[in-house]
Amino acid sequence: MSENLNICLVNDSFPPEIDGVANAVTNYADIITRKHGRCTVVTPDNPAANDAVFPFPVLRYPSVDLTKLVGYYAGFPFSPEVQKKLAAERFDLIHTHCPITSTMLARSLRDRIHVPMVLTYHTKFDIDIANAISSKLLQEEAKKLLVENISACDEVWTVSRGAGENLCSLGYAGDYIVMPNGVDFPRGRVEDSLIREVTAGYDLPAGVPVFLFVGRMMWYKGIRIILDALKALSETGQDFRMVFVGGGTDKAAIVDYAEKLELTDLVFFAEPIQDRSHIRAWYCRADLFLFPSTFDTNGLVVREAAACSLASVLIRGSCAAEDVADGVSGFLIEENAQSMAAKLTELCASPEAMKAVGEGALRDLYISWEEAVDNACRRYEVVIDNYRAGRYPKHTGLTEDIIHSIAQGLEGYNRSRAFQKARMRELSDSYRKLWDGFLAEGQKRFEDYQDEQSRLNAEIEATQQQLRGKFDELTRYLDRFM
Repeated sequence: MSENLNICLVNDSFPPEIDGVANAVTNYADIITRKHGRCTVVTPDNPAANDAVFPFPVLRYPSVDLTKLVGYYAGFPFSPEVQKKLAAERFDLIHTHCPITSTMLARSLRDRIHVPMVLTYHTKFDIDIANAISSKLLQEEAKKLLVENISACDEVWTVSRGAGENLCSLGYAGDYIVMPNGVDFPRGRVEDSLIREVTAGYDLPAGVPVFLFVGRMMWYKGIRIILDALKALSETGQDFRMVFVGGGTDKAAIVDYAEKLELTDLVFFAEPIQDRSHIRAWYCRADLFLFPSTFDTNGLVVREAAACSLASVLIRGSCAAEDVADGVSGFLIEENAQSMAAKLTELCASPEAMKAVGEGALRDLYISWEEAVDNACRRYEVVIDNYRAGRYPKHTGLTEDIIHSIAQGLEGYNRSRAFQKARMRELSDSYRKLWDGFLAEGQKRFEDYQDEQSRLNAEIEATQQQLRGKFDELTRYLDRFM
């Protein structure tokens, strides 16, 4: 495998924003830099960012604060200065992880530097579009743009088979490769002392089952199913504790709903955690991970839980449940609160089953980020060879023409800026020469003035001496005759 790759990673989210795709890009960048060559992350500007902590360069482009609306800083992808900097990096391949803004930037860059472009489809964007846009007509137009953007890539990867099926349901007619994401946790548990430190302050009695959810606090993650199931479980008299770790635009409504169900003594809400060892500590403290999401295309948190020998309760047929064998490496339920409540009731009476299936999850589901990125880099080399050999079709169509025009416009803008800077340097040089001449002439005139002043001073001194001599003669004459 080559150790001289130079990869451009593009994504709309990146730390300090925390989500599964930002985590994926961070791990890609870190492992590529350590093992496979060079890497640059390109992402929208965020005033809270501290990119100095990363061992790879992060290039930020102009953004607009839409955190209250969608939870992110939305970037403007057509920055001439950023495109110029990227064009100078001599990348071998562009890998975009968001099919909208990031891919627009990637397409524009590809048009300028002529290298292949790969896209990883991480998320069911039709749901994101439906949540962000109320108009059905605009939703359909947004989906068309999404599919056009994805179809313009040289190769498309999905993080699961279900993600690929979702992509095709949007109208995508091309090929795709399943390239699973990995987990940045090592296998096994953290120290008990760290578990005690991280979970201190929460009422988690020994011997009482602890359920856990980690992720964005959004209703479409199946959180209502969890809360309704917990309400039913509490009514049976079963003691338990539930911890939600994360933030999101629906969090306040979710907290209110838990209070309405009178679950506040049993359900706790923790803020988002950036320290990965602290998140591991929560997985190690829990007895069961609840993830009834049909939205997620990969369920990375399920594999994080598996790394800590924690079994998950998942919706049968969901992407998160791919490769999960019911009762062996996870627990599968129907997509409703009654099914979850029944499963939790069964498992609370059988803690040894939760533990055994947790071990099965570690054995069957775990994949490290190291392995996942190594696989991706091997595929990068194939993509680069295919592109150079002309095996990918030419990309045509209205959007490609628009992207080409934008790219040419950015190139023209940069050339114009370069011309303007060169012209300014010429003018600056001319003014400098003129100024230098003025200073030289002034210096010469000053020196001439000093010479003239010295000559005049000498003449004055000579005249004064002559006058003193005449005065002395007059004095002697007067003394003689008077």
